[in-house]
Amino acid sequence: MDDNMKYLTEACRDMLQRCRITAHDGTALFTPDGVANYHALWTRDFSYMVENAGDLIDPAEIRAAIAYSLNGQRADGCIPDRMQADGLAVYSAGPVGKPLGEPPTDNSQFMVYLVYDYAKLTGDKDFACENLDALRRALDYTRRDSNGLVDIPPGHKQSPYGFTDTIGKTGGLLFSSLLYWNACQKMIEMCGWCGADSAVYQERAAQVERGLDVLWDDENGVFLAATIDCRQIDIWGNAFAIYIGAVQGEKRERVLKFLRNRYDDYVLRGQIRHLLRGEYWERVLAPPEVITQETYQNGAYWATPSGWVIAALTEIDEPLAQKTLTDLVADFQTNGIWECVNDDGYQKVEHYVVSITNPRGALRHL
Repeated sequence: MDDNMKYLTEACRDMLQRCRITAHDGTALFTPDGVANYHALWTRDFSYMVENAGDLIDPAEIRAAIAYSLNGQRADGCIPDRMQADGLAVYSAGPVGKPLGEPPTDNSQFMVYLVYDYAKLTGDKDFACENLDALRRALDYTRRDSNGLVDIPPGHKQSPYGFTDTIGKTGGLLFSSLLYWNACQKMIEMCGWCGADSAVYQERAAQVERGLDVLWDDENGVFLAATIDCRQIDIWGNAFAIYIGAVQGEKRERVLKFLRNRYDDYVLRGQIRHLLRGEYWERVLAPPEVITQETYQNGAYWATPSGWVIAALTEIDEPLAQKTLTDLVADFQTNGIWECVNDDGYQKVEHYVVSITNPRGALRHL
């Protein structure tokens, strides 16, 4: 894996330079891509960059960019989906003035990750303590159901996890709940640093662990994306559950077997589909000109979750995991680094940063 890690690291350095813009106050902002398609500081994308390639970014710039985003937190605790270079905080997915619905269900969790990962990277635990109350209010803002899962009520127009922000999932949500569980683990640790009580986060994490049972598909041995709309097998969510350790025991073994046995139904050149091949989301929020079948979040293949899949496969079929990594790097070197691709020549947004940072982070994790 050494050659692959060397390539991923050098490509990360390049992408992190390409994606930089300067805000009105001089703060360096790290945008999702190097071609100015997404021309703002997205909370989740920046979180993935810091988690997986924070060692390649100036720590002072990480701190300043986090503070810039926290500056946009609303009084009710809502964290911005993105911050523009002019200082405008944008809370919902979609164009300014044409939101896809209420704010996505993941920005609170990603802000927790940002503060935690920065503090772990630099040892600046004082920064975490200074912002612990803001993180508490952010997590309190995120709606959860009686099972402890992050949820979107039926008929509600709201984006879920941001890499499916055009998809109309409702009910208890798998991916956003996994993010919440992981955020609670980080809050527990930060509370320890700061001498704060962590009992509420221990309980909320335990609630998610129990609540995930309502998303379990026993016939297939995997978790579903949501309990009501889009009650479908979520490849990304299952791989992520394995990656963060949120599922153990028999369920973990069954998910691993599913990911190995159905490999050809969700992988293309090392990149990963949200759903199994030939399946499409039951409900979407965006118009047809934004999302159609076999494109974007409704059938294209992404490198964002490739590292999670590689890490999961390493537990059950190491040669298959190595093949996935080799295929992914070969595709990057031959065809470029895109947000998402498909086998008909479809490619969307070149120089997409987390396509390269996330696989690198998974390799470092392994």
